[in-house]
Amino acid sequence: MMNLTKPAVLLTSAALAFGAAACGDDENDDAAVSGSASSKQETTESKPKPVAQLDALTGDTTSVKLDAGFVEALGTLKLTPGPVGDAKIENGSAKFPITGGNVTYYEPGSISPYVQGEIDHDGAGLSLEGGGKKVELTDFVIDPGKSVLTGKVTVDGEVAAPSAPLFFLDGRTLKPLRTTDDGRAVLEGTTVKLKAEAADLLNQTFGVTALEPGLVIGVAKIVVPTGA
Repeated sequence: MMNLTKPAVLLTSAALAFGAAACGDDENDDAAVSGSASSKQETTESKPKPVAQLDALTGDTTSVKLDAGFVEALGTLKLTPGPVGDAKIENGSAKFPITGGNVTYYEPGSISPYVQGEIDHDGAGLSLEGGGKKVELTDFVIDPGKSVLTGKVTVDGEVAAPSAPLFFLDGRTLKPLRTTDDGRAVLEGTTVKLKAEAADLLNQTFGVTALEPGLVIGVAKIVVPTGA
């Protein structure tokens, strides 16, 4: 496959990757995801050529502007959020450096899902601490084809799940792509929601029931360099 490296193509590929992490509108899209996987298998032998391909995605960040309701809920439950590793929490946003990944974009309708790949955030994450317990959610991976973010879950220093579905990415609030004066691509507006698996684990760990599937965590923003 041809590796396209023109700035405009890189910008489009990266933007589509995160934006399409957004194709679903709620967690009921799990069935649609399964259908997409099936369609992908069926088209393996006649896979079309990609419109754009980005083999090595690195640089800049994915950030989430934490929702006021989520922050209030944590306060009520006496849970304190904190950054892990290279992550930062500042001005009400959690920020995670993009460390790798790849994105391939096909003509919509030619294959499903038409955006494939992943966006990696190794060595960073978010912690929740309270009641003598500490949960760390780290090493996030965005799968644009499934509209989901997975990550490693650690409870009190012990790995509870090496890769668990943590957040659903709802793209109904996605804004149009824009570029900065220094040539970076910015795509923001995807709503980040708590997945059922993550809600169950957190509720069990902290002995609560208030963290429900679909709870809005915040609004995501991705910033990537577009290349030379």
